[in-house]
Amino acid sequence: MKKRMTIMLAIVGTAFALLIGYKMFGAYMMSKWLAGNGLPPATVTTMVADYQQWQPQIRSVGTLRAKNGVEMVGEVAGIVQALHFKSGDKVKAGELLIELDADEEQAQLDAALAAVALARSNYERDRAQFKVLAVSQAQLDADEADLKVKQAEAARLRAVVDKMHIRAPFTGRLGVSALSPGQYIRVGEVLVSLQASDPILVDFSVPQRQIAEMAVGQRVLLGSDAFKGREFAGEISAIDSRVDANTRNVRIEARVDNPKGELLPGMYAEVRVQVGEPMKLLTLPQTAVTYNAYGSTVFLARPAKPVAAGEAAQEGAEQGVASSGKPAMPLAEQVFVKTGMKRGDQVAVISGVNEGDVVVTSGQMKLKNGTPLVVNNSHPPAFEPDPKPQEH
Repeated sequence: MKKRMTIMLAIVGTAFALLIGYKMFGAYMMSKWLAGNGLPPATVTTMVADYQQWQPQIRSVGTLRAKNGVEMVGEVAGIVQALHFKSGDKVKAGELLIELDADEEQAQLDAALAAVALARSNYERDRAQFKVLAVSQAQLDADEADLKVKQAEAARLRAVVDKMHIRAPFTGRLGVSALSPGQYIRVGEVLVSLQASDPILVDFSVPQRQIAEMAVGQRVLLGSDAFKGREFAGEISAIDSRVDANTRNVRIEARVDNPKGELLPGMYAEVRVQVGEPMKLLTLPQTAVTYNAYGSTVFLARPAKPVAAGEAAQEGAEQGVASSGKPAMPLAEQVFVKTGMKRGDQVAVISGVNEGDVVVTSGQMKLKNGTPLVVNNSHPPAFEPDPKPQEH
């Protein structure tokens, strides 16, 4: 029994030893294989870091407003007798637009003017008689008062008649009107819109921290989705005298020439105010920068260091070189950077990257230091300073 037990224990021990040895040998061979193959290559896009000219700008959203703009309304009620305009006409200041039926008011005015003429005759006659003491001072005063009352009534009726002849208060362009001859209009009813839009004004707001960068006469560029790809130049004409206590923004007014009348009051506009002098900054696509809790980083594509031919067979894949000793592909190197201003698809890099460095612009999420890189720039990321949305 003891001999059998010893043989069984020996067999079990040998089996365990063989199993442990096999596991250790497998782990050793796997580590050796991984060490020989190194990191798998990754396909990325790259670009050479270079300087570009930047014009510092403050962006905002504004609303266009006519320099002079009114909704013309009826001051008196009446029936439209004649229209002297068509929708969309350009009119001059003082030009007659709408004529209301004023026959009754004109007759009242004529009667008032006749009464004024009679009162004036009575007053002049009594004043001549007063000089020879034929009438009293009281009679003369009564005649003078009666003349003034008659003149005031005539002036009132003349004003009513004038209000029934509606004229343009300033030069501008009329809007669309649905008025027709014979139509009755009420007091306060909107008749037609009149807008003077050359130059046109744009109202926008900027945060209070940027007030110091604003000045009257500063250049402004205006864009609108109604005119894609076009910019309208203007300048700041006024800065509000107070800051809105609710938003902490200050209202800015800019003036833009609009000789063709293309820009219309009420339109939405993208406003860019140029501040400071142009500068040159090292510029990268925003996709090249990775932001995390430790800071901002980019990956550089560094050329692999060539190794001796005798060592290439052992370390070639690990270092990304061929057996001939020449570099086969660049290697990834992660560096920390400090970024600055942004515009469109671009970001300015203040430190961490030098001019001429080859920077990975996409595909860096799968990289780490030493990863061999396969560069494919057939589809580079967007790199526009002022990208335009495309609708398909």
